[in-house]
Amino acid sequence: MTHSVGTSPRRATARATSAGPVVPGLADGLPSASDSLLATRAGEGDEEAFAILVRRHSRPLLTLAFHTLGNLQDAEDAVQDAFISAWRRLPDFRHGSAFRTWMYRITVNRCLNSLRHRPAPVPLNRVAEPAAPGMRRPARAAEQEALTDALAGALGALEPRQRICWILRELQGLPYAEIAHATGTTEQTVRGRLYRARRTLKEALGPWR
Repeated sequence: MTHSVGTSPRRATARATSAGPVVPGLADGLPSASDSLLATRAGEGDEEAFAILVRRHSRPLLTLAFHTLGNLQDAEDAVQDAFISAWRRLPDFRHGSAFRTWMYRITVNRCLNSLRHRPAPVPLNRVAEPAAPGMRRPARAAEQEALTDALAGALGALEPRQRICWILRELQGLPYAEIAHATGTTEQTVRGRLYRARRTLKEALGPWR
């Protein structure tokens, strides 16, 4: 069973990411509904419910895609494709996992597919750094920028599945079980990938220790 797709997911995505609030549905409490209820209603063709899901989950998915692909345009394309795929598959979504985890898995697959079509690894542009209070001294600022660039380069050089596990754990704080579900593997495999990723990053960032 599938939706009559047309441009529905694109309309819902555009509406969800626009500057204005989602007005329809306020009367029935839809914006504060659980993911499970929204997914059920979206699976029945409710574009408003789907738009709320898009708005609710776009930011973490875009963060994952950006740090995986290293390019904002590619990341936006991957996330949009993931939501379009989710819209088509929602009627068959059985809630075997949380909607968030399901979307992570679809986005991970889109990112890996994008990387497979690249001729060579592309280093990440930037890894967000914590904001420091006050004005930093030029030497300290230059050192911090060099460290950030080194971390970005080291992440970009990781095997993609290791990189994804590291992003989901270290940047987004997902538990091992959810990472395993999102990446279609086991917790043991996730722990192994994280161990190798952390060891590689530690070696790459040795001069800054």
